[in-house]
Amino acid sequence: MRLRNYLTIGCLALFACSAQAETVPGLYQVREPVDGQGAEARAQATSKALDTLVLRLTGDPKAAQSPALAGLRKDPQQIISQFGFEAGPPETVLVDFDPGTTERTLRQAGLALWGNNRPSILGWWLNDSVEGSSLVGDGQGSAEPLRRAAQHRGLPLRLPLADLNEQLLATAKNLEGADPAPLRDASERYGADALLAVHASEADGKWQGTWRLWLGDQREQGKVEGADQAALADAVMLAVSNRLAPRFVARPGASSEMQVQVQGMNLARYAELGRVLEPYGARLNLVDGDTLTYQVTGNSDQLRAQLGLAKLQELPAEAPVPPPVADPATQATASNPAAAQAAAPKPFNGLRFRW
Repeated sequence: MRLRNYLTIGCLALFACSAQAETVPGLYQVREPVDGQGAEARAQATSKALDTLVLRLTGDPKAAQSPALAGLRKDPQQIISQFGFEAGPPETVLVDFDPGTTERTLRQAGLALWGNNRPSILGWWLNDSVEGSSLVGDGQGSAEPLRRAAQHRGLPLRLPLADLNEQLLATAKNLEGADPAPLRDASERYGADALLAVHASEADGKWQGTWRLWLGDQREQGKVEGADQAALADAVMLAVSNRLAPRFVARPGASSEMQVQVQGMNLARYAELGRVLEPYGARLNLVDGDTLTYQVTGNSDQLRAQLGLAKLQELPAEAPVPPPVADPATQATASNPAAAQAAAPKPFNGLRFRW
């Protein structure tokens, strides 16, 4: 393996990767409000923080109640690295979970995890209230509940600038329409992976919202409601997370060992690819020029989705290479089919991608 030579050459070609997927900051830090007073209320908030983290990491609403996690629910302190409070109202517990211990504990419980490399989402969020309609823009005060909700559910959210052109574009018709073309054209400059359109409205003292999500050629949609804007934002982000997770989390029993070959590598891409493949236990097996071959454990569909976030393009399977035509000097091989077959190069039997 010529890894050292490859890395040396890669240093000369170092440049920024074009992947849009983002590493979610604070993935193992959870905030939960304390409902009540005293030690029991704080313990309940800590337990809820554990449930939030498990859902955030697995994408499975039932995972936190797994019998294999019974011991952890009784004593969540075993995976907590730091614990604190934030003044209210309401008072909030701030729990930092140890990433290594948490992942090891959840994997030992038979749970598959969603890594911290997740699709970036551009959110077009239109609020309708008695005060009128407005598009939530980056830097506005109304953006804060959306950012908190996205962080709470482990999603990397971006928001448009909400300039005049975008305000005119973000109509209820466009946000609730089945065709994302108008929003998609205006979203190109933000370079996100997914497009989220939400039309929220206030009625009878509650908030309700219709949301649509586009990631590539796939679309998801739904309706949610909440007591206020913050609750509605959290409900939307939870619904989006629940729809996205199955594309990237391989369930236990659905994984297998496979090889992945990636062409067009350099040092920056080597570092990026290592981060993308880390949840799949990737092992670098072979370096051939700018082509790297890894051994991974996972589900091929989830792996394709994850590599697609990094803007890698899948290549067709290699066609078998026919053995060379025998000449008089190799008649012995030609007269021996088994030897001829052994001499023919074998096609790569795995997933193939290129940058």
